[in-house]
Amino acid sequence: MTEAQVIEGLEALREVKAPPNVRGGVLLRTGLADAYFPLETPLGTLYVAHNQHGLSAVLYASRPEEFEMMFKAELGRPAIAQPAPRRLADTLREWLRGDRRRKLRFDLRALGEFQRAVLFKALEIPYGQIRPYSWIAREIGRPKAVRAVGTALAHNPIPLFIPCHRVVRSDGRLGQYSLIGPEAKRRVLEAEGVRLEELERLAESGVRYVGSATTRIFCFPTCRYNKTLSERHRVAFASEAQARAAGFRPCKVCRPAA
Repeated sequence: MTEAQVIEGLEALREVKAPPNVRGGVLLRTGLADAYFPLETPLGTLYVAHNQHGLSAVLYASRPEEFEMMFKAELGRPAIAQPAPRRLADTLREWLRGDRRRKLRFDLRALGEFQRAVLFKALEIPYGQIRPYSWIAREIGRPKAVRAVGTALAHNPIPLFIPCHRVVRSDGRLGQYSLIGPEAKRRVLEAEGVRLEELERLAESGVRYVGSATTRIFCFPTCRYNKTLSERHRVAFASEAQARAAGFRPCKVCRPAA
């Protein structure tokens, strides 16, 4: 039997009048469908789809049937409700708490090279920190593609776990969020311990970077090194040029500048 005949036979299974559990099991084993389960998150119940390659989708839906319709429309294959694998569910909960000691895999095969680069770079943003769209554009070697980065993040198929909520506008404002809406972005960041009121105050006053008068290093406001910085040693900057002109160099951890 040729490979084409095998594929034709597997595709025919979609129309087979077999018991749902038998048909579903075959579709899952052959990769023609993904399994999914509900997961409680800071945004309420979300539905998580996965397959042998990793997580494939995280979506909000009012009921399982709605999720299945959305998944089929976006990925072109069915999603079948299955009990949550215990290790996977535990790892997802750990990631929601900022514990990444256990790894997650992501199925991004359907995405283009640029979007995959954007999403994998977003994965590097630590829990409880934020970066601007321009940071991702620069880090992936496409400094002029800021708008395209925003579009790629807006179509992130696995929000929360690929943390597009940690990417904000260059002026410091939060911007949009594809999963439910901008208010959800606030809720997730607050759950991670981000001091949004302080960030909004800095944004309103034009502050983009914070430096240490003792180390002469400047960072993004949410960099972990700023959390222990005393107010009398804190120096605010409106731009990279202003920080460099004052004799400060960029942090090697949060990388606020090239």
